[in-house]
Amino acid sequence: MDETVAEYIRRTVLKIPRDEIKMMLQKWGFLSEAQLQTLNFHQIKDNISQEVVQLCEENAADIKQAAVLDIIYNHTYQNKRMWSVYQMRKTGEELEYFDLTDFKKKFKRRLQSALKNVTITFREYEDDAIWIRVAWGTPYRQPNQYKPSYVVYHSQTPYVFISASVLKSNLPLLCQALIVASNYHDIREMELRSHSLNSLKDIVFKRYSQNFHTYCPKPPQARAVEPGSVDLRIINENRSEKERIQRLNQEAFGDGPQPILQFAQYKLETMFKSSPEMDVLDKKEPFRCLVKFSSPHLLESLKSLAPAGMADAPLSPLLTCIPQKARNYFRIREKKGFFPESFVSP
Repeated sequence: MDETVAEYIRRTVLKIPRDEIKMMLQKWGFLSEAQLQTLNFHQIKDNISQEVVQLCEENAADIKQAAVLDIIYNHTYQNKRMWSVYQMRKTGEELEYFDLTDFKKKFKRRLQSALKNVTITFREYEDDAIWIRVAWGTPYRQPNQYKPSYVVYHSQTPYVFISASVLKSNLPLLCQALIVASNYHDIREMELRSHSLNSLKDIVFKRYSQNFHTYCPKPPQARAVEPGSVDLRIINENRSEKERIQRLNQEAFGDGPQPILQFAQYKLETMFKSSPEMDVLDKKEPFRCLVKFSSPHLLESLKSLAPAGMADAPLSPLLTCIPQKARNYFRIREKKGFFPESFVSP
């Protein structure tokens, strides 16, 4: 076994929590059950990793086998990576039968024709998700196994989730391979990013339910106040206000937990309006602005603004319908003629 492969396996094992090493090695399936029985999982991880490497040498492990173990680790700890959502499009609405073997063949052929030194590994999961790991090299260097790109593609859907390596110059090659292999003709980033891959899936696959009620404020009703009941009135008003905020928050965000998003961005374009007498602008150019939001849990942060007294209830629909805007991004662009520089959904 090559020294670089042995070192990569050793480092991958060291990343895994000690209590989970046996479980991940069993999922890997490269070592037999008899070989796993010889391992002492109660010693320090460095010793465990050395013993795993010795067993892999007996089985003549190569870099593709090591890459599969890395996929298993990243699938288990997928929140350690930053994921971006891409949407692919076809010219028509026709549905085609998806052939996994054909997909793999086309994907590998496209990438390897553009770049000789590249390692491509696939693994399928029960939810029809195809995990693709790509380690990039150069014409004169072997692939860097420590900085791979990850792609998660659900067959029969136009959505792709990509966690790119630091080599952003390889991203166009990756996108080209995806649209060729999946028989699409275009791919665009949706400006929707998060460490939580499952939350991104909930949004684009519409597994996240959110209420969108129109807020119609009710006129205040006159109440008779008895002398000496000022304190009771204040208590009742505070309670009523809290109940109102809670109700509006539930109408805007729904009952369930929010998808975990860390980033949202708006690029808005509008015309400046003024009276003809003022004639503020010589040229009728649109007014453009860029607004960015970031938080460890963006939607829960927005949900907590009104109860914390930091914003009035209800919140602006621009904030409460971020997931809906993300899903409707391409439909809005095509219907109203928006372009990426004038409108980008979060």
